[in-house]
Amino acid sequence: MKRRAQPWLGTLVEVTIADTLSDAGMACAFDAVFAQVAQMHRLMSYHANDSDVSRINRAASGELVTVSAHTAQVVRTALALRAATAGLFDICCAAKLVEWGYLPAAGDDVPAYLPGGMDLVVEENHRIRKIGKSWIDLGGIAKGYTVDVAIAALQEQGITSACVNAGGDLRVFGDIAYPVLIRDPKSPGRIGRRIGLKNAAMATSGSYFSEKRWHGETCSALVDSRSGAPIVNHVSASVQAPSCMLADALTKVVLASADPEHPALREFHATAFII
Repeated sequence: MKRRAQPWLGTLVEVTIADTLSDAGMACAFDAVFAQVAQMHRLMSYHANDSDVSRINRAASGELVTVSAHTAQVVRTALALRAATAGLFDICCAAKLVEWGYLPAAGDDVPAYLPGGMDLVVEENHRIRKIGKSWIDLGGIAKGYTVDVAIAALQEQGITSACVNAGGDLRVFGDIAYPVLIRDPKSPGRIGRRIGLKNAAMATSGSYFSEKRWHGETCSALVDSRSGAPIVNHVSASVQAPSCMLADALTKVVLASADPEHPALREFHATAFII
């Protein structure tokens, strides 16, 4: 079993391959997967000026932006999740994260955050029409999608058993049950639960590492899209789903609703628990 890690997506992406390969074969597999991770980072980074996300944020209301097939898929899924959760999941939240100091401004005029606003439409040929002024941030879903793309890259290389873990968003395949250690949100240096994950995807989210004081209030990098308030509830939500993209996004739904049996979980064939 070989393991490699690289810093991408604002976290450490760790790839574990269980297959027995030659040194050259192992290097080829790792190169292929990290090339895909790097591409997803370039496409969906909030910070990179030439990313799809930055081009969408710079676009004027009514403008049509052509993006990659990957970005179009992530935005399409995000909008479907927003509709299925009555706005609990919303990528048009970047203005709030800028206000709280988690993200830099994407332009001179920071748009007002409007809970419930639907400011994007995905059209044909990977084009996204911006129908409002909101700025988007794909940080709540793109990391999971990147894990899925990385897994696909490993399978295309003929790998039969592997794990990709991007800061707690992970997916595994093959005959091995990979151990997953989930932090205790009240004491993040300790383990709150241990499970074995086999042929599945899982993600965990919580506010414990991003909490800070802002103008006398406690805020976090998680936004309750119903009100624009920060999610600070001292718990973590873990979701197991068919894809890591869904697991990643649905953790925010579970955190915001405090409901590990939220109806959206059944709709997307997912399960959850809260610690």
